[in-house]
Amino acid sequence: METTKLRRFAQYARRTLMEQVSTKLGFVLADDSAARRENPTAVADLQKQISESSQEQVIEKIAYTWFNRFCALRFMDMNGYTRIRVVSPADEGQFQPEILAEAKAGHIDADMVADSVRQGISALLSGSVTSSDPQQEAYRLLVVAACNDFHRAMPYLFERIADYTELLMPDDLLSGNSILAYTREAMTPDACQDVEVIGWLYQFYISEKKDEVFEGLKKNKKITPENIPAATQLFTPHWIVRYLVENSLGRLWMLNHPKSRLVEKMEYYIAPQEAETGFLHIAKPKDIKLCDPACGSGHMLTYAFDLLYAIYEEEGTDPAEIPSMILAHNLFGIEIDERAAELAAFALTMKALQYDKRFFRRRSSVRGELVEPHICVLRPVKIEPHDLDAYVAVVGRDLFTANLRTLLTQFEEADNFGSLIRPVAMDYAELRRVLAEKGIGSQLLLEHVHKDVLLVLEQAEYLSQRYQVVVANPPYMGSKGMNGRLGAWVKDNYPDSKSDLFAMFIERNLDLVVKQGAVGMITMQSWMFLSSYEKLRANLLNNKTIISMAHLGARAFDSIGGEVVSTTAFVLGNQHQAEYKGAYVRLVDGNSEAEKDAMLRRVIR
Repeated sequence: METTKLRRFAQYARRTLMEQVSTKLGFVLADDSAARRENPTAVADLQKQISESSQEQVIEKIAYTWFNRFCALRFMDMNGYTRIRVVSPADEGQFQPEILAEAKAGHIDADMVADSVRQGISALLSGSVTSSDPQQEAYRLLVVAACNDFHRAMPYLFERIADYTELLMPDDLLSGNSILAYTREAMTPDACQDVEVIGWLYQFYISEKKDEVFEGLKKNKKITPENIPAATQLFTPHWIVRYLVENSLGRLWMLNHPKSRLVEKMEYYIAPQEAETGFLHIAKPKDIKLCDPACGSGHMLTYAFDLLYAIYEEEGTDPAEIPSMILAHNLFGIEIDERAAELAAFALTMKALQYDKRFFRRRSSVRGELVEPHICVLRPVKIEPHDLDAYVAVVGRDLFTANLRTLLTQFEEADNFGSLIRPVAMDYAELRRVLAEKGIGSQLLLEHVHKDVLLVLEQAEYLSQRYQVVVANPPYMGSKGMNGRLGAWVKDNYPDSKSDLFAMFIERNLDLVVKQGAVGMITMQSWMFLSSYEKLRANLLNNKTIISMAHLGARAFDSIGGEVVSTTAFVLGNQHQAEYKGAYVRLVDGNSEAEKDAMLRRVIR
């Protein structure tokens, strides 16, 4: 995908939106503002949000919220997933968004827009209500209504717009210099053919903040938890994703079904040179659980969706049922970056719509509700001792074992330690079910504790279950960049790989996968050579099996300047096969992504 235009747009959009939100914030918070008179509750909520974090963080959050939604709406417009185009004209040669053009013609979707709002829009467009810019005001109401309508299908991305979020919405959405005009220019129909475009936009959106974090490192500023996502997010090129997924998920299926025609779809698959016997046996597609424990915007998961669809299709599953089956049974993502996790869930939903345009209308046969992607955002949870004691007294001390009390402390810095957390063992799902059913009765002051306990149990379940396949492009961060708490914690928990987060993820991912399962990763190449990783290498060589490796070296990531990081992509088997001869491909001489990609495909052929 051509990314130059996307990079320019995303960086411009971040600066522009933050400036516009900041300006509006000043007007809204002014002592005599119209917002204070007309929306006092919203302004009070806004001030509360600022006091709990900071004005800068609120500005950044609102700016990104609108960027996220505008990009998502544009993508759905271009793929026919909206009933009416919300940010795009009916014809690309036109300029006015279709939803506004239709409203001016008297056609406003009653299912999307509430009666009172519809009347307000009609009054603005007919001139019966005075306004300095009636079309602009009417369009803003239509966009908010559309976002709230999508809340039913995608609540993880389209939360109901809080009043203060609407108050800080950019003013100009219709001119040739508006943020939506630039969104349409960058997100061309061709660019929107693949949901991969959303991942690229996110990486570029946070790229300038990433630069700021690395400038701070030069001045010995450690990377704080809130800056870890910006410092470590790295969108994986599609050819590397294919190599990893095809040689882990695809390989597992081919070992179980050697006559499968799935192999015809896997250009990067390296078939075993000898017949294998000691592999993980899979009876049916729904038995495969694949997890990306640092999923970012979901690129690994979306390609796994494509392969899984082909597998289900080959098995004769009803095509209308396959997308829901995949989301319900097969794919799991874990992430500390809430924004990226929202996009991962969105990307998987777009994959479901790609294969079934009626996906939103279909309901789960089990629960009668829409199937949502399994994407877990790891959130820090700290419960004050006196609150926990009061909660225990209500729900019963028999449920609160020493292990559960320990577990509740393990997630106090979940935004710092992420998927590296190894939860203490217990039946999280059953305990969560019991506590959810038990509830807290009339003790409303304990509601926040109840929610926090259930959240910890949900997060622990993601981090404790075993998957047949784990794939990841984990965060890269050396010990010099780690904040004090993270640095101390990894020494205690990952002594053999403490030098960098990516190496710890090699260890952790092998914990997450079942015996004989597969782990596919792309990491920095340093673990292959440096003495600081000698124990890690010994563990892999003596207890695991390297199935295949593509040694990429430098220049494998054109989008970030390929010389920045030297990498290797590999697939590990979670068992020791002493006589197994892995497949190794040396690509360090390639001078670009394209060269390395071509070299790899040539060698495999």
